[in-house]
Amino acid sequence: MTGRSATGGRTPTGRPATGGRTPTGRSAKGGRTATGRPATGGRRTTGPTAAGGTARAWAELLRVSALLSVPGDALAGAAATGTRPGRGTLRAIGASLCLYEAGMALNDWADRHEDARDRPHRPLPSGRVTAGAALAASAALTLAGLGLASRAGRPALATATALATTVWAYDLGLKHTPAGPAAMATARALDLLLGALASTTPTPRPFLHAARALPSAALLAAHTYAVTAVSRHETRGGSTRTPLAALAVTLAVAGATSGTGKNPLGPLPALAYARTPATLLLHAALNPSAALTERAVGGGIRATIPLQAALAARGGAPGTALALLGLVPAARALARKVSPT
Repeated sequence: MTGRSATGGRTPTGRPATGGRTPTGRSAKGGRTATGRPATGGRRTTGPTAAGGTARAWAELLRVSALLSVPGDALAGAAATGTRPGRGTLRAIGASLCLYEAGMALNDWADRHEDARDRPHRPLPSGRVTAGAALAASAALTLAGLGLASRAGRPALATATALATTVWAYDLGLKHTPAGPAAMATARALDLLLGALASTTPTPRPFLHAARALPSAALLAAHTYAVTAVSRHETRGGSTRTPLAALAVTLAVAGATSGTGKNPLGPLPALAYARTPATLLLHAALNPSAALTERAVGGGIRATIPLQAALAARGGAPGTALALLGLVPAARALARKVSPT
């Protein structure tokens, strides 16, 4: 569910990270001399400037540009059960957002030593956020997510607990194993099921109602598995076969969600989904550099939103689908400011 692998931020192409920090965490401009005095023309990092730098660091740590890919999980889950979004759905969205951000913070905490070598501009190795603060934020967000899920009923809490366990297991160990993509795919599927259960509680036998969301959860999991598999190559590149396989999965998922049925929007959401990562995955396959692979991963994360829209439309909720499609331009604009990977 974290939407990324062990990597993040800029690729090692020589481009500085936004904000131009050195590996010590100080700005390349306005540093201090050996005497401890500010360099000529430099500014002290206090007041609004320091506050802005801190906010930027946390935005990078939490990948805020990827947050828009989260609410659609619960909304697609509700649509798959034939339920209108309600208070339970909103609580599921809140829980999902908290658990997603918990995974982001924990991911960087777990990878802080690797990032110090490969991505020194990231918030933790640069010193802009401390490791203790990142770990504390992850724990607090996890508890907040479980608390919100508990307000949506016991079935939702049970699912959120499984989701949180999967996220922590992924970040703390599974990420670097062959089971990594499957763990990430499981997390996204559980997030959709969380929305389905929260939306159908307190009806009798909510798990039976939520079972109707399993096909949508499987399609979302397939997409997530493919993106996560590609993300394992985004720091060094070198894989042609993985982006091509991800492209094949994208086309297959688009085909599975493009049927009309109760969907008055027809294939529009599915086409929007396939179009988002297809060209980037093809570029990454033809030139498997780290930079193009990272762009393909970012496109895959953004493609989650039109996929959620396609799943909602497939479930007979065209209004939800259109609302989700409206998030796509905003997600693209945010990705230009803060990398989603």
